[in-house]
Amino acid sequence: MDNENHMDLNDDEYVYNETYAEDDGDYEYYYEDPLISLFDVEKEYDNGSVRALNGVNLDIFEGEFVSIIGPSGSGKSTLLNMIGALDNPSRGEIYIDGINLQKEKDLSDFRRERIGFVFQLHNLIPNLSVMDNVQIPLLHTGMSSKDMKKRANELIAAVGLESKKRQKPNKLSGGERQRVAIARALVNNPSIILADEPTGSLDSKTGKMILNLLMEMHERYNVTLIIVTHDNDVANLAERTIKIKDGRVIEDKYNY
Repeated sequence: MDNENHMDLNDDEYVYNETYAEDDGDYEYYYEDPLISLFDVEKEYDNGSVRALNGVNLDIFEGEFVSIIGPSGSGKSTLLNMIGALDNPSRGEIYIDGINLQKEKDLSDFRRERIGFVFQLHNLIPNLSVMDNVQIPLLHTGMSSKDMKKRANELIAAVGLESKKRQKPNKLSGGERQRVAIARALVNNPSIILADEPTGSLDSKTGKMILNLLMEMHERYNVTLIIVTHDNDVANLAERTIKIKDGRVIEDKYNY
């Protein structure tokens, strides 16, 4: 580690969050376990002819705002899919809050309870209202219909769409649709929000609004926010930026 804010990942070192408390002039140090840990993660496609991830080691801590940046084909979206339990590594291990994802037989409950997803094209169901789209992650949770509506209303209001909750996605602007996607991602109280190019299909003004909203939700709900982007300006808004190239982490730095 060449300074406090930069890590050379070629040394196979892991990041640990370090805090201290002052007691009678002495400093006592505490070490926080990572929320997300990847150990030597590899992902291959086409019988090994394509290697999307090539030995990724990474720790991310609870409450962090992290950007993952890299050119097209660098492996950044594949990495996000691994963290979100949407795909399995060819080799290596992934732990989320102490759970080894490779040892879990059914990850659908894990995804629903722990992770919220925001995609570039928002993936809303066109024939459902804003209210119904936001409630989708709450289905099959055992929550009553009344409580589901109450929770959805809270998040719809939080993203500023209370007047649009009965409308369907085709009546909304691109930015409004993405705000619905953010409300849907947060409705199940996840500990992690994963956003894959969330501003990629938006104009710059609307994209800035969506990024500000994501950061506001990150602060308000204390969720760990991970954004994949190819835009340096977007990446530098995060507290920490991880650069990916050819399936490897080539830089991991804090932006403060």
